[in-house]
Amino acid sequence: MSMAVGGAGGPKSDINMTPMIDVLLVLIIIFMVITPLTPKGLEALVPQPPPPGQKANESDLRTVVITIDAQHNMAVNSEATDETKLGGRLEEIFKTRAERVVFVKGDPGIDFQFVARAIDIAHGAGIDKVGLMTAKVEAGQ
Repeated sequence: MSMAVGGAGGPKSDINMTPMIDVLLVLIIIFMVITPLTPKGLEALVPQPPPPGQKANESDLRTVVITIDAQHNMAVNSEATDETKLGGRLEEIFKTRAERVVFVKGDPGIDFQFVARAIDIAHGAGIDKVGLMTAKVEAGQ
């Protein structure tokens, strides 16, 4: 703060704005630099049940679900497969489909690394979107 003494109006006090503006500009630059560095989470899709009173259409019946049980066995739409054949099986299923969406449903007791491995294989097979299914979503709540 500065103070001017003398003059026609007597003593005046006013705030020196230059240091405050400098500090604000530095803060703006810091926030502009930090903002792009925020981590991005996993984009997850959740299958939506049809509205009450409406039947599921044909595209809902063609939903592809990769299931992983407690013994780490994989299945595609209840058809047993293993990790080495999963990519080829997904490519075979989706070669005639325009919409490339698959859902992964893992047993609640397994580590997430097995679900992540299935997601990686699905992305490697050219799947655009991979969603996660839980017991709550499957029950339609």
